[in-house]
Amino acid sequence: MLRTLVIAFGVLCLAGGAIAALAGAGGGWGAIALGALLILGTVYERVRYKPLTSARPGPGWERTSERFVDEQTGKTVTVYVRPETGERQYVED
Repeated sequence: MLRTLVIAFGVLCLAGGAIAALAGAGGGWGAIALGALLILGTVYERVRYKPLTSARPGPGWERTSERFVDEQTGKTVTVYVRPETGERQYVED
């Protein structure tokens, strides 16, 4: 739900900024940049940090104390991390 609101606000910023820029207002470009940042950041976060799998990771991965319930599946998820790279993997319990 929050993700949808952030993207909607980003679209409003883009639209408002475009209108302001076309009208010659100086603040239009800032609104366009803010809108683009909100949309791109929200989409990137979803793609980058949510590769959910049911397979346990291999050697070199450490289980963290982070656990949460996935909103889409309702299943408990445990977070594993590879200390050398900081890469994270989300595994269904």
